[in-house]
Amino acid sequence: MSRDKVNLAQKLSLFGEQWSPKIVGELNGQHVRLVKLFGEFVWHHHDDEDELFLVVKGRFRMEYRDGEEWIEEGEFVVVPRGVEHRPVAEEEAHVMLFEPASTLNTGNVRDGLTQEVLDRI
Repeated sequence: MSRDKVNLAQKLSLFGEQWSPKIVGELNGQHVRLVKLFGEFVWHHHDDEDELFLVVKGRFRMEYRDGEEWIEEGEFVVVPRGVEHRPVAEEEAHVMLFEPASTLNTGNVRDGLTQEVLDRI
């Protein structure tokens, strides 16, 4: 396990694609991932994993079947397992995710946005 510190801006500068999480750290069976959001993601849920979304830059809206909330820069939200959700970003947002290493980005859905294998940067 590396003890190197991670500079989020530097890591975010290494990729441009959106909805493609990158692994930047690991701890206790969890991944620390960075992702760029823009547009609408797919409605999905995770049967066994909670997810934490921390906004590093910008803002996005987390939609739920019974409402929505804006997550602003410097804020985070935990989406509990089993809760159907969809991130939506009207402008590009940079987000750090904390979730179990087993978490598939599209949860119970398989589509063109599904990332089976994530890059480490």
